[in-house]
Amino acid sequence: MGIRINGIVVDANDPDLLAEFWSRLLGLAITRREDEWISLGPNFAVQRVPETKSVKNRVHIDLVADDFAQAVVLAAELGASPVGEMQEDLWQVWRDPEGNEFCICVS
Repeated sequence: MGIRINGIVVDANDPDLLAEFWSRLLGLAITRREDEWISLGPNFAVQRVPETKSVKNRVHIDLVADDFAQAVVLAAELGASPVGEMQEDLWQVWRDPEGNEFCICVS
């Protein structure tokens, strides 16, 4: 029996806002759009949820950037905000426009 990850799904109150953010940050095209669900590329999606984010994510996405400085500038321009300083000169925690944590890591 094989089990594999089919995709990553981010919860959102405003799926259009987060789909645009993640699409532009990751360079993924929006491939499917429904009222409650927006797919980006083959393995990433945003889904509408009624509750707002209230605590730290138990699971987060680690992104590896070819150019860390350029990646953090783009993330900020798109509405993300850093959480603290760079760690071990290797990674920094960020929040997307709805507060979901993710890391941008040095390549």
